Amino acid sequence: MPETPAAAVTRHLVVASARIPGYTALYDVHVANGVVSRIAPAGTVVRPDSQVVDLDGRFVIPGLWDEHVHMTQWALAANRIDVSGAASAREAAEVVHSALSGLGPAGEGGGGLTVVGVGFRDAVWADVPSLELLDGATGGLPTALLSHDLHCVWLNSAAATRYGVPVDSSGLLREEPAFELTRELGRLPDAVVDAWVRESAQAAAARGIVGIVDFEMTWNREVWLRRVAGGFDSFRVDAGVYPQDLARAVAEGMRTGQELDGGAGLLRVGPLKVLIDGSLNTRTAYCVDPYPHGGRGLLTVSEAELLELLVRARECGFVPAVHAIGDGANEVALNAFAAAGIAGRIEHAQFVREQDFARFGELGLTASVQPAHALDDRDAADSNWAGRTERAFPLRSLLAAGATLALGSDAPVAPLEPWTAMAAATTRARQDGRAPWHPEQALTRQEALAASTRGRGRIRVGDTADLVALDGDPLGVADAVFAAMPVAATLVAGRFTFRDGV
Repeated sequence: MPETPAAAVTRHLVVASARIPGYTALYDVHVANGVVSRIAPAGTVVRPDSQVVDLDGRFVIPGLWDEHVHMTQWALAANRIDVSGAASAREAAEVVHSALSGLGPAGEGGGGLTVVGVGFRDAVWADVPSLELLDGATGGLPTALLSHDLHCVWLNSAAATRYGVPVDSSGLLREEPAFELTRELGRLPDAVVDAWVRESAQAAAARGIVGIVDFEMTWNREVWLRRVAGGFDSFRVDAGVYPQDLARAVAEGMRTGQELDGGAGLLRVGPLKVLIDGSLNTRTAYCVDPYPHGGRGLLTVSEAELLELLVRARECGFVPAVHAIGDGANEVALNAFAAAGIAGRIEHAQFVREQDFARFGELGLTASVQPAHALDDRDAADSNWAGRTERAFPLRSLLAAGATLALGSDAPVAPLEPWTAMAAATTRARQDGRAPWHPEQALTRQEALAASTRGRGRIRVGDTADLVALDGDPLGVADAVFAAMPVAATLVAGRFTFRDGV
């Protein structure tokens, strides 16, 4: 059975008889005070005060990062009704109705309960959401369904009344009104949410995660300080800041990369997150060409406004992370980065025109991408961007143009599961028999590992001992094994956060 995380760092640790992908020999990895101090042939004499953990030939890689997470939303999603499998609006309503059937008196609106579902994908439905349809399935119980991309909420009349939000006959809220209601729906007792976060984080550590960039849409510093003070220690967190909180962050002396007092060495200030367009499912991603049913999506921050924010970030020591999904939004983001004279990140970069690939490299930008979305959204992309999907999720093209790739999940949009992301990046397909989608944009496994380990790829002396032990060779196992890679142990600064069988 997996052990609970250790409470303290072992000063001297030897991870013995380990294999390094790409090499055939066995090695002992020596760790001193949380740092890889030596990589020596197996059997090398060790200090008498060292803890020795025999990996028995398992493979060791650097710890994995998920570069784009909404951690609270991910933890909440595990405790909400899952409607992601619904193939139509009517089917989604039926899923909710079935889930409500066991609520008894609460199903009549008692007890102040709001039912929340997650994961619907209306972009590929033949029918459309409606207030009438959801009302019929839920009666008087306030109900809100969150789309898988978090950019849309489908309400019934009772929920619209409870939260005082106007809706039309569709029952849909999009973009900022949807974000505001999503935040409101997450206002549960701290003890409840923090317990769910701990459970989700332990599951992530069991998959090799040693760090995340958390882009929860709130002032996140005190939230994470509270969690660390309460015993959270599963992985590192770079906590993002949003423009509405930038002045507060600057006034308090914060800057990207700063380690926060009280964070137990795990908590740092993350990037400045700026959303400038919407999403593909909600058909609000800002595009150069119109969608089949009209409109080009939404540019929620003008190029002039974005430039002002990037200049402010440059002056204050913040790395900008600009959400841009549509090719029009990516062009706007690239223009603003060039004018501001600052490097940073573009989050998602799902749809990029060929003439803009090289600009990522020229401007020194990181493309923070979520490969699983390429498979989740392929039908929506083929529908909305018919004949143009060669520019969709262009991982190979971005890397070839000199961009730095950083892989993530955007959990809860996709699971906080790094091997799912890397498998999607390397195969452009699921294990479901469908042909790969634009396989010319696939990465090699070594490239995917590098993009999931902040460029490290393999362990080196002098690196922080954030390590993962695997039961298989990540460069050699079959695709199906790679996608569900068995993890034997995860360490953060030489401290076990997950351990099973070693």
